[in-house]
Amino acid sequence: MGAILQFAHLHSELLIAAGIFFVLLVIGVIVSPTIRNPVLRVLLWVLSHSLYRTHVMGRDNIPRRGGALFVSNHTSFVDVLLLMASCPRPTRFLMFKDLYDHPLLHPFARLVRAIPISPQQKPREMLESLHTASDAIRSGEIVCIFAEGQITRIGQLLPFRRGLERIMKGLDAPIIPVHVDGMWGSVFSFDRGRFLWKWPKALPYSVTINYGRPMPATATPADVRTAVQELSADAYAFRRLRLLPLHRAFVRRARSHPFRFCLADMRVERMSYGSALIKSVFLARRLREVWRGQEIVAVMLPPSIAAGLVNAAASMMGKAVVNLNYTASSAVLADCMKQIGARNVVTSHAFLEKITVRPPGELVLLEELALNPRKRDKIAALLLALFAPIRMLEKSLGRTKPATLDELATVVFSSGSTGTPKGVMLSHYNIASNIDQMEQRFTIGPRDCMLSILPPFHAFGYTVTLWLPMVCGMGQVFYPSPLDAHAIGGLAAKYHATFLLATPTFLQTYTRRCNPEDFGSLNYVIVGAEKLPERIGQAFEDKFGVHPLEGYGCTECSPVVATNTASFRAAGFHQVGSKRGSIGHPLPGMVVRLLDPATLEVAKPGESGLLSVRGPNVMLGYLNRPDKTAEVLRDGWYNTGDIATIDEDGFLRISGRLSRFSKIGGEMVPHGRVEEVLQEISGATEQTFVVTAVADERKGERLVVLHTLDDAGLQRSLELLAGYDLPSLWKPKPAAFVRVEALPYLGTGKLDLVQARAMAEQAQSAAASAAHAD
Repeated sequence: MGAILQFAHLHSELLIAAGIFFVLLVIGVIVSPTIRNPVLRVLLWVLSHSLYRTHVMGRDNIPRRGGALFVSNHTSFVDVLLLMASCPRPTRFLMFKDLYDHPLLHPFARLVRAIPISPQQKPREMLESLHTASDAIRSGEIVCIFAEGQITRIGQLLPFRRGLERIMKGLDAPIIPVHVDGMWGSVFSFDRGRFLWKWPKALPYSVTINYGRPMPATATPADVRTAVQELSADAYAFRRLRLLPLHRAFVRRARSHPFRFCLADMRVERMSYGSALIKSVFLARRLREVWRGQEIVAVMLPPSIAAGLVNAAASMMGKAVVNLNYTASSAVLADCMKQIGARNVVTSHAFLEKITVRPPGELVLLEELALNPRKRDKIAALLLALFAPIRMLEKSLGRTKPATLDELATVVFSSGSTGTPKGVMLSHYNIASNIDQMEQRFTIGPRDCMLSILPPFHAFGYTVTLWLPMVCGMGQVFYPSPLDAHAIGGLAAKYHATFLLATPTFLQTYTRRCNPEDFGSLNYVIVGAEKLPERIGQAFEDKFGVHPLEGYGCTECSPVVATNTASFRAAGFHQVGSKRGSIGHPLPGMVVRLLDPATLEVAKPGESGLLSVRGPNVMLGYLNRPDKTAEVLRDGWYNTGDIATIDEDGFLRISGRLSRFSKIGGEMVPHGRVEEVLQEISGATEQTFVVTAVADERKGERLVVLHTLDDAGLQRSLELLAGYDLPSLWKPKPAAFVRVEALPYLGTGKLDLVQARAMAEQAQSAAASAAHAD
């Protein structure tokens, strides 16, 4: 009986919606026209206030009279009903003809006066449908079109088709952009690749319908699509109502599934969610005195179970965490400690033996912290972890105020690839929303497993490969050295890893050293931190059968901004989730715009510009640096410092950082493009060149190329470069090539551009001194 009741509860969305739909059919067939609309609106109100908690924004933007065209995204089969319930005026919808003619749906379609349309129609029939929509708007009615042309199967906003232009041609009526948020994941969507046959994620569903400001009838599909995308960011005002602080989400997940696989590393083969929670509480109780009086605490640990448990413990205690960069210099670490005001560093003796840097301040070793656990401590940790109300648990660990989404979760010091590291302050809301965005973009389930190799001092490592699995209920396997290909391949095979986040440098190593069967379980390989060269992506796909999906992020955005995702193909469908060379679409809730680098005005359509982003995952600011915060953060928009373009399908492409352009003779020269050409003509499979610039009295700057080729290889490359179709100003002179033993890298796997420029300046200075001596 209990199983039957549980089944009925979880599928109540389907059962109640089916009942309401049946009543709608009866109304369409039997009830007289005079009472159809009132009864229909009552039923729609019940639907939108029982199964769905519908929030409506921008209702004042709906014209009180006169015609208008609603243009909405399309994520589920009940979008029509929710839009009808949210709009005070009757609305006619353009409807796929096969559905319009379906025996079960036809009475309802006639009831709402839907306009049938299909791409399989003859041109004359297609035009008649569009003309019917135009005539309805001209006569003062509201018409709604789902401009994507079909329900999304990949969870992201698809390109808008040009039918809306045909409808609005010659009309003097507004276009109203509309965004429906929250239906992706319902049983009526295609989340997880299935329609109907899946468990609902939550009941009731929280749905937000946002009506944007009226746009002119001449607005292009791309303009309207941008407006709809912008509305998705506003929906997070209601999405945040169901988000939890990170540790609370972890506690809820652990209590719901205490025996599910949670963590593993080289020391512990398997730890369940329940065990991970108990151990986190145990550590938190031991750390109360150690961290007393410190609001921000310091941790120095590699990707490991210990790092996951300590970060979870700190969050439960109300402490913001700084995971120190163990690849940085002692001076940088000392500066970080000074900025956060921490007295001690939690680390481990085993880890300290493997690194050369020694963290400043008092060292708190985990081996000593967990030594000699008393039986009563174990029992207290178990009872608190599994049974205490969450507020009681937090208070018992020293938290004085209730946890909120707005409190500081971590300070991540930037990598310093283009300057001095700054402390980026990220709240629980920043990180929880970024996790929610990633969960919407990718299909994540309890059978998934993350191969976590990125360090927790890196924003991707902290958010995506540490907290995301614990919040979403998937397993994760830690390994401390991302370049140990044999060990990583073995772990991926052993634990059937489905997600891998890496850098192009790491993928290049795995392609050379791992066996094809090692990565046979991977569904998603997501690459970030630097541009993915085509040769590396293709080589990885050729060997392992899965193409890496390039993404983009920055520490200031918690960090993920955009990603590619899997495409969908079926008879009559082709939804493009990824394009090679692009960083994909912005995540749900993220809004992007391109600015002219000189004027900071919005760039013209089709032009490249400085990428600026807005969304719930944009940082609070830089620690103790309001001046630096003001430079990059204005009215909620973060200036990334990267030059980008947006194509007609909404895919973003990064040309390079503004700081990686040199103004030579008045022309902007992109270092990244020059690197790509040099890499291509050299035929090298590994990163062989890094382009930087030094000051030049005559032209302002001049290019310098650090490389690792031998003399013969360099000579061949110079000969090919001379004949390559590249502007002559972009071609470095032979004297600009400087051979080095190894290119400089940061611990995150990114090129150290600051060090590269210093090496170039030193080499050019030495060359100038030698020439002067001669």
